[in-house]
Amino acid sequence: METEKEILTVIGADSWMMKVLQAAEMLELSDWWICAGFVRSKVWDVLHGYDARTSLGDIDVIYYDDENVDEEQEKKFEHQLNQNMPGLPWSVKNQARMHQVNNLPQYQSSFDAVSQFPETATALGVKIAPGGQLELMAPHGLVDLLDIRVRPTPAFEKDERLMKVYKKRLESKKWSQKWPKVEVALPKEKL
Repeated sequence: METEKEILTVIGADSWMMKVLQAAEMLELSDWWICAGFVRSKVWDVLHGYDARTSLGDIDVIYYDDENVDEEQEKKFEHQLNQNMPGLPWSVKNQARMHQVNNLPQYQSSFDAVSQFPETATALGVKIAPGGQLELMAPHGLVDLLDIRVRPTPAFEKDERLMKVYKKRLESKKWSQKWPKVEVALPKEKL
């Protein structure tokens, strides 16, 4: 796997992933995507030759609606998803309010929010575009994802407070236990 097209082909051929994407699409959210581990885990599973899917801690559905930033609305969307596909770890977050949680300047779009996720290899999203084709968002490109490399996004790398969050994520996620080929690319003095 070496290209965006190949990633989208692999996702499109995965009937479970397509059902998850279709469930999210039915919510008709503005600027919606399924992000982070949903895409990264699939790609890393394929690159490791795994037949079984690595379990996900959550399925991150994001959207951007600056006219309704009520967290209760997100819970309603999660409830709808659980009705449609029960038993999955749905997490729905409106990126128009998440800057407050992360103590950052307000995001301007879902793309802006994803660009400020902790790691470049998780700063990803996929959705079903209006024409029915899959669309991939990767603000920092696909090199780290395809090279199975974990590195902080520029937003995290330049902020000492955020680098502490990044370090805790490295410790808690245990990516190299799930995917032995994972390389953590970070100068030691930053840890």
